Amino acid sequence: MTSTTSSAAFGAAGPSGSAGTIEVIDSVELAVVERSGFIESRHAGAAVLLGSDGAVLRALGDVNAPVFPRSSMKPFQAIAVMASGVVLRGEDAAIATSSHSGTQKHTDLVRGLLARAGLSEADLGCTPTWPGDSATRDGLVRQGAGPAPIYSDCSGKHAAMLVACVQNHWPIVGYLDPEHPLQKRILDVVERFTGERPTASGVDGCGAPVHALSLTALARGIARIATSKSTSPFAIYREAGFLAEAVRENGWVIAGPGLPDSIAIERLGLFVKGGAEGIMVASADNGMTVALKILDGNLRAATIVALSLLADAGAVPRSEVDAIIPELKLAVFGGGQPIGQIRASYV
Repeated sequence: MTSTTSSAAFGAAGPSGSAGTIEVIDSVELAVVERSGFIESRHAGAAVLLGSDGAVLRALGDVNAPVFPRSSMKPFQAIAVMASGVVLRGEDAAIATSSHSGTQKHTDLVRGLLARAGLSEADLGCTPTWPGDSATRDGLVRQGAGPAPIYSDCSGKHAAMLVACVQNHWPIVGYLDPEHPLQKRILDVVERFTGERPTASGVDGCGAPVHALSLTALARGIARIATSKSTSPFAIYREAGFLAEAVRENGWVIAGPGLPDSIAIERLGLFVKGGAEGIMVASADNGMTVALKILDGNLRAATIVALSLLADAGAVPRSEVDAIIPELKLAVFGGGQPIGQIRASYV
């Protein structure tokens, strides 16, 4: 490992500190888990829907409270890398903003990025993990291998960051420190696209800085990325346009086979990026964009809530959303038979 990030650098609040996200009292019910006609569980949170003009069309719960975007911040991080002079196109751009499942095809892309800068897996500063893909994980077990940074769902992001460091002659050691030139550039991109200064910063699960934004600002930033064009006269928006194209054209890279983000991208043509602890962003071609936070941190209902909000607004046909529901693993089973489902329930 070449880099670590100290939590002390962020002045995090303790257990009784005042820093935090949406209060329970300011949330609304977004989804339910229904078993045999009985509502077994409820997911509360907040969600915002922006129109194609960027105006708030719908606000559910407190959409101005800060949230950590977690992996939904990856598009901004990828753009910062690209705007620093690193040419990322197609699958290379997609892996840089992915939360991949660690298949062979994913790790080949990560190794390809590292090789461009003369680096190896040993230079990755992300946490060693098992791959999320079960077949790949089983193969490693049979080989007697174990967790490694390359299998982290964030390894593509880290590889792209390292390439930017090498290309710009920035230090590799400490590349995750918030005072590193790359991290400062990422923060600038976040503020530029969202139009909001983060209210707090912390350390993401992979060790990279993460910055707290309101759902409204997060949606605004994602909408600007998703609607950017690779023909823009402005360099940073050209890069955003290349990234948006890469995501839509390589949905499999963003998550993996059978995973909600990849399904929504491939089947509906959306720009989609989920994040840990119940974060989801989704943007349609016309710029209508959803950002949401499920308060208990569970992502199982996040995709269907986001898609339902877009369908309500006419940004995506309801029939097309309904068609992919069986693939989103929303069924509730009893005795091996489907006897209910997870569904959006906001009003």
